[in-house]
Formats: sequence, C-alpha cells, structure tokens
Amino acid sequence: MKLVLSVEALSPNPTGIGRYTWELAQRLPSHPKLADVRFYRHGRWVSNPHGLLDASAALTKNTHYTRIRLPRRVRDWGMAVACRGSVFHGPNFFLPACVDKGVITVHDLSVFKFPETHPADRIKQFERDFSRSVAQAAHVITDSQTTRTEVMDFTGLPASRVTAVPLGVSAAFKPLAGHEMVLPLQKYGLNPRAYALCVTTLEPRKKVGELLAAWSMLPHDLRKSYPLILVGTNGWLSQALQEEISQAQAQGWVKRLGYVPEHDLPLLYAGAALFVYPTTYEGFGLPPIEAMACGVPVVVSDQSCLPEITQGAALMVNPDDMEAFCHAIEKGLTDVPWRHMAIANGLGVAASYTWQRCVDETVAVYRMVATGN
Repeated sequence: MKLVLSVEALSPNPTGIGRYTWELAQRLPSHPKLADVRFYRHGRWVSNPHGLLDASAALTKNTHYTRIRLPRRVRDWGMAVACRGSVFHGPNFFLPACVDKGVITVHDLSVFKFPETHPADRIKQFERDFSRSVAQAAHVITDSQTTRTEVMDFTGLPASRVTAVPLGVSAAFKPLAGHEMVLPLQKYGLNPRAYALCVTTLEPRKKVGELLAAWSMLPHDLRKSYPLILVGTNGWLSQALQEEISQAQAQGWVKRLGYVPEHDLPLLYAGAALFVYPTTYEGFGLPPIEAMACGVPVVVSDQSCLPEITQGAALMVNPDDMEAFCHAIEKGLTDVPWRHMAIANGLGVAASYTWQRCVDETVAVYRMVATGN
C-alpha cells in the first residue's frame, strides 16, 4: 500500500496538530503495511519533513522540497497522476483539490462552534475548503468518540465513514525524581513540586481567564507556595487576558513562560504539583494526558471530550463556577489521599495512549480506503 502524507502543519514551533503530523511522518515510513510513503506540502514534494521543524533552515532549500515549476492547472494534473494508486492523508482537516479521494483528520469543529476564537483568514479557509474536503474524503478520522459524533451530526456522514483514532503520548513524558529536576528547572526559576502548570494557547475557549480568577480566590499562603505557571503562545482575542496575566505576575502568583521548546515540556510537566486544563472545547486534549504520564494529578473541565479522554482519573469541574473551580484547585493541591489516587489512576490511563497504537489504527483506515472495505 502506498501513501502520500500532507505535512503543511509542520513548523519550527509545532502546535498540537503539528505534533500529530510529525508523529505520523516519522513512524509511517517504517510501518510493515506501507510499501511507500511520500510527503506533500502546498503543491510540492517534501524530501525531508524533519527540516520543516528547523527554524534555522530556509524552507526553499532543495533538502526540503522538490520544486514543481509548472502552471497551476498542469501542476495539479501532474500531482493527481503522481498520487494515483496511493492513499492521500490530510492530517490537518483538508485535501488538495487535485486529490480525488483520500483521508482527512478532523480534530475539532471549533471554527464552526466558536468562530470568534479564530482569525478571519482561518474562517475563510474553512468556508472555502472544508466542505469540499469532506466530500472528497473516502474516510474521516477524529481524535475522540465525542468529536466523531459531532462530525457525523455536522456533516451528515454515516458512521461507516468516520473513525475515532486516539492520539498518543511520547515516551519522553514520564515521572522524574525530584533530584533529577532541580538543576534543569533552575533555568525557568522553578523548583520541583512547587508550582502548578497549565499548557494551552491563550484564547477565550481555553478559559485561562477563569483559571486566573479561581486562582486569585485561593488562600494567600497556597498561592504563594504554588504559583501558576502558564505555557503556550498567544491566540486570537488574547490582549485583555495578557494584561490580566501581567497584573497577576506583578503580584507574584503567576509566571508566564510563553512558548517552551518541545524537549523541555516533559520536565515542566513532571515538576508540577498539579496540572490544570479548564478548556471547554477540545477534539482530544493531549496536555492532561501528558501530565498524567508524568505522574502529576490533573484537574480538567467537565465539558467536551475531556471526561471521555481522562477516563475518570482527573478531577472534573465546571470552569465557569468560580467557587467550585477554586475548591477543585485547592483539593488538587492539598488532598493527599486524592493526589495519590489521581497519580496512580492517571499513569494507567496515560499508558493506554501510545503513538504506535495511533499509527496502527490510522493505517487500518488507509487499508479500508485502499481496498474499498
């Protein structure tokens, strides 16, 4: 079986979809059920997907791309011919117009459910290309059963054309002993087990503003002992939130690190006393599972797919209920019996999510498309 994988989501600072694409790109070529894997990006063949993660490399170098210097109509026809006999997978929602049939991964429907949290050009792209890509796709992959149901309801696709394939957790996310983290955490000005962590983009549906409000209600000594560490980039409509964060930082109970290199994330997770993820809408929600894999207790929103994904191992809360949210955070930091139980259960849940499982189940979808079964 031959495969073409679109890798437009790869960049030097990958988001969750970029990380998903990279896991597929590095694992699929060695899969025993695939005879040939090629990589595609914006009308070009990519010879070295790893180079797309290198911020110091120019994207036009021949080590990354095979240029196709042809008129667009001729180029698209050539691409269609070149892809014939292969399954084409668009892991970032879309298929090129020149692909007759393929597979797309729809991670969530936030553009349609929460358009105010996306820039205008992103919305226009979905209005232009999403329905076409769904119509072209022989099969749709989602990250969770919750999203699978949403996609079927939204698109009208039958259950036979939509499959949920959970994401995975890298082996780099694992528990670490305190003495292993003391020196590495110093560059961030942190001490092991002396902070709480939230890893998310700053945008309205992530509910970081509500997290700040709940944290401000904690007893002063608890806030002082466990400052809230925020990791993630600025999202849409985040200016007011950034100002709130700056005020909290000035008061000493919040520290924002912004974007953190991928290789440092396991360390920051493992060093946290508590991980909090209050978002009200996700397609999967990988950060709480990564925190569980690092042996950290987790508090999450009780909405969207998070109850499904965390499988009862996290403390659930409505992030819009400030009193309940504050109480959940305090319990997560101070209730020792619950913390021990949450750590043990979380490690078990995280162990069920592997990238190899994700790849194997994805290849099974390719096989259905290739054989027509």
